[in-house]
Amino acid sequence: LAGFAILLILTWILMIIASFGFSGTAGIVILIVFMLIFVFYDLVCELTMNGQTFGKRIMKIKVVSIEGTQPTFGQFLIRWIFRIIDFGFPFGWGMVALVSVAVTQNHQRLGDLLAKTTLIKTDPRTKLNNVAFNFSLPEEYQPQFKEVLHLNDRDIELIHEVLTGYYQTGNADLIYAMASKTREHILVTIPTGMNELQFLEIVLRDYNAITSTV
Repeated sequence: LAGFAILLILTWILMIIASFGFSGTAGIVILIVFMLIFVFYDLVCELTMNGQTFGKRIMKIKVVSIEGTQPTFGQFLIRWIFRIIDFGFPFGWGMVALVSVAVTQNHQRLGDLLAKTTLIKTDPRTKLNNVAFNFSLPEEYQPQFKEVLHLNDRDIELIHEVLTGYYQTGNADLIYAMASKTREHILVTIPTGMNELQFLEIVLRDYNAITSTV
């Protein structure tokens, strides 16, 4: 969106150049500067703003690797290069991206598919006091991971959203990424015989059990 806004500003600048009669050199310099801003805006912002542009920051979304980690320079570069196909005039001003988002499992545009990246919310849609813990714990329940106390409410909200997304779509990519990050954060090892989905479900149960008695 910001890129299109810059394009409109560029058009406005060209109109000013024409109406005020800037010299040929000055007009060309101004044109080149704004074209560079338009072309490289997304790439530079995402590289320097942790996967965000100013528009993405307002919308509270960011670019991450499909594994849930920070994308590499190469991944940012690939998704930027394919913007011309996703959003360019020769390809229908965004029709390629619209179709790709509609038909892919993770709702990715072509550039994201090739770069193995996706967009995620930086602020959970679900707050902890609205989380429905769809399980009842027996009074004698003993938490397996007391280290869950190293987590905070926002961590639990994010885990809940990842689990909800998996239940709705069957997409396990973020389950693996969230389990890995959670395990590293609370410094535990997933026991043999327990998979990543079970681990996250138990983390929710343990957090609920421990915090309800604090």
